[in-house]
Amino acid sequence: MVRGRLCQEERGVTYLLVMLAVVLIGISVTVAAKQWKAVVQREKEADLLARGIEVQTALAVYSAQQKKGRVVPGEIYPLTLEELTKQPKPALRKAYKDPMTGNDWEYVRDPTGRIKGVRSKSKAEPFKQKDFPPLLRHFDGLTNYNDWVFQYPNASTPQAPAAQPATPGPPTAPGQPAPPAPGPPGLRTPPPGSSPPAPPVPSGPTESPAAPPQQ
Repeated sequence: MVRGRLCQEERGVTYLLVMLAVVLIGISVTVAAKQWKAVVQREKEADLLARGIEVQTALAVYSAQQKKGRVVPGEIYPLTLEELTKQPKPALRKAYKDPMTGNDWEYVRDPTGRIKGVRSKSKAEPFKQKDFPPLLRHFDGLTNYNDWVFQYPNASTPQAPAAQPATPGPPTAPGQPAPPAPGPPGLRTPPPGSSPPAPPVPSGPTESPAAPPQQ
């Protein structure tokens, strides 16, 4: 009886150990899966930044090439990404896909329907949310891959300041001379037609001229 009872207890302990091992293995597999998923997402995120910067730079190069020798207001964009890869001066090595989804990008278009930027269709939260390179400084604080818009120009691209128009002077009637330029401070310019003011008389005691000697 005692021996049978001991065998039952041993089987019970063994069963508990097996169940504990299964739970631990399940937890380990879950943790490993999450870590692997994070590693894959980080790699895709790095590819997204690299490919996005390439497309953004290619759009700037393409626009500069199209405007060369012509006076065109604004930027000129392609209808497809494949146009950026065409010879003889390709601006992009390859028409990349969205690294996060593996499919086409979500295109950002100008009023004429041309592509001025791309963005990922993924709505996942990125690991990187600050300390972006200068070209992507406007990504700081964004919590969605779909908010990362790679376009040209963008909020991080320095823009040339607009030229300030010169302030015109008062109009001059035909046949009238132009108004004189202002003189140095403290001096007044006499009005036209008046004689200049007499030089100032020195102040202080005055002496009578000496009388000629009598003969």
